This record gives sequence, structure tokens and C-alpha cells, in this order.
Amino acid sequence: MNRQSLIISIPESVRGLIFDCDGTLVNSMQQHMRAWELAFIDLQETYREDFFLSARGMEEKEIIDVYNRTFGTRLDPGIVVQTKHHHLRQMINTITPIQPVVDVVLKNRGKLPMAVVSGGTRANVEAELEVVHIKKYFKAILTADDPIPHKPAPDLFIEAARQMGVPPHQCLVFEDGDLGLAGGQKAGMQTIDIRELPREPAEG
Repeated sequence: MNRQSLIISIPESVRGLIFDCDGTLVNSMQQHMRAWELAFIDLQETYREDFFLSARGMEEKEIIDVYNRTFGTRLDPGIVVQTKHHHLRQMINTITPIQPVVDVVLKNRGKLPMAVVSGGTRANVEAELEVVHIKKYFKAILTADDPIPHKPAPDLFIEAARQMGVPPHQCLVFEDGDLGLAGGQKAGMQTIDIRELPREPAEG
């Protein structure tokens, strides 16, 4: 694939950049799905991949709350998420960057303030950003551990803009999930759905 086709242009009106983490900055969805699957195997529950794919961007304990309501189960969200995190940590070093989006970070470091807004826990998000060597470039990192309404609410995006010192309407959000795109749009921000970007072929 021609490298030029992967360049993402930033509008001149944009003064701050906000990124989701999983599936946007890092190729981690395979690891997260496998960690959910292993957690459900450990707990002897039925794993439904389509459900977890549809919940991308949602806070993890909330995912299990919705799972319980949807399938009539009584899973303990804390136990399920803790078990999932145990398995994810075993795979954390296999996570790779989504290069076209990481290139945006590298190109704009020191030029525009940048933030991460994720439905993951702070420990996982920071570990993933460290694995791909970009954590230091973000002025704010907001996660499920922050006591702020999560995606699709706009609150985390608005708080990220505040911490960057940029008006929401001058922020550009990079997302791969419908909930995050909705949150960014509700915050009055411009959005890019990275699922519509061309991808380089996977190695190996």
C-alpha cells in the first residue's frame, strides 16, 4: 500500500487532538476479545463475541451489567473484569500501534496538545501506550477510572478539552467505536472514524 494514502490531514481550525486508545491508537482488540473469552471460560459462562464487539468503547463493568440484562445472567462485574485483566496483562506486549493514527501523534507532538479518552482502565490504557512508546505525548489521559460519565456521554471529551486548554469546537476526535463518535459529536467536536481509513496489511 502506498504510504502517502495513509497520511491524515488535520484541519487548520483544529487546536487540540483527542484519541481513543483500543482500536484507534493500538491494535489491541484481538487481545481484549481473547481476554474476555478466557475470563468467561474461567467462570464457566457462555462467551458471545458479537455482543462484546458491539460494546466497544463502553466501560468494562457496564459491559457486564448490560450482558446480565441482555442474557439474564447474574455475573459479578468486578470479578469478571478482574479476571479479564489478568489475561490481558499476559498479552500486553503483543499489542502493536495503528500506525496511521500514531503517525498523527508523532507529527503533532510539541505542536498541538493531545489527550486520550478511553473506556478502559487507567492501568491498561497507560500500559498499552507505553508498549507503543507514545504515552509521554499526551497532556491528559482520561479513563474508566475517572468519576465522570463515560461514552457516549460527552463529559470525558469536554474534560479532556478543558485539561488541554482548548475549546471543544476546536478539538478533533479519533475514534473506532460508535459510542465514542457519539460522545465527541455531543461535545461539539469534529470526529474521524478511523474504521474508514485504509489499513496496512498485517505482518506475519
